[in-house]
Amino acid sequence: MMDPVSQPVTMDATLAIQQLVEHIEKVIRGKRKQIELVISCLLAGGHILMEDNPGTGKTVLARTLAQCISGEREGEHVIFKRIQFTPDLLPMDLIGTHIFDDRNKEFIFKKGPLFCNILLADEINRASPKVQSALLEAMAEHQITVGDNTMILERLFFSIATQNPVEMEGTYPLPAAQLDRFYMKIYFGYVDEATELNIYREYLDIAKNLIDLEQVMSMRDILTLQGMAGEVFVHDEIVHAVSNIVRNTREHQDITLGASTRSGIAFLKCLRAYALVKGRTYVIEDDVKDIARPVIEHRLIYRNKDGKLKALDSIINKETERLAKLKLYA
Repeated sequence: MMDPVSQPVTMDATLAIQQLVEHIEKVIRGKRKQIELVISCLLAGGHILMEDNPGTGKTVLARTLAQCISGEREGEHVIFKRIQFTPDLLPMDLIGTHIFDDRNKEFIFKKGPLFCNILLADEINRASPKVQSALLEAMAEHQITVGDNTMILERLFFSIATQNPVEMEGTYPLPAAQLDRFYMKIYFGYVDEATELNIYREYLDIAKNLIDLEQVMSMRDILTLQGMAGEVFVHDEIVHAVSNIVRNTREHQDITLGASTRSGIAFLKCLRAYALVKGRTYVIEDDVKDIARPVIEHRLIYRNKDGKLKALDSIINKETERLAKLKLYA
């Protein structure tokens, strides 16, 4: 059997992912790490939540990614839907509703925007908890139940949710059960000074790039890459590290609610996908450090603010230092 370290990622996969990243960077400047995390979440088969102040580019990143992978290519139509969450939104606005057909004298179900492949849930914490929970079944079970009928969603269903910080006026914090359905939560942040100056100089070209972006991946491409991500090699010691990080969050004195077993599974899926995005067929120690916080942090409840800043870092650092000493692929 070939050593997993020596197995190359197929050139097609490497080029496809690189092309997707480069197309997104035509619009989103200075955020390569965030772009790679979003793509990793997509290839892991999960959903992602992006949080930051208004105007940092969260929605534009989601739209740009969707534009690069939605549309019709190779005969497969990838459907993109955007929902702007507002306080007056109702669950039926997401799921759909029954309407009366005068011709056939019967009620028929008109599907809502949740029946798609790529969903942008914009400012998700502006809507009430009842509406937020309408997403829960779709995200967790890949299906939607209306009355006595259960409808299975498409094989590709990826939710990109954005939210403003919970301290802002007019927001409703997402419940823990729904936060746990997001494989990752990332913070967008402001760009550095040089990048921001470049954006000001080229904002007209950037806006034109968004309009002119072409589809660079088909649904078949994405499903193929998701399958490849599932085959990425994970050393048993890295599996132990994931287990240790998850279990230690339940025992740390500054954490009142630790991570679940489901979060550990999501962690491993994201590690595999992230390694593929980086052009590898195996997970390395640095991947654990890069992925741990986005995957784990939003699932935890801390005793105090100081604990939030230090607790998870101490757990992650302990495991990554242990892995570094083992020299897994030396």
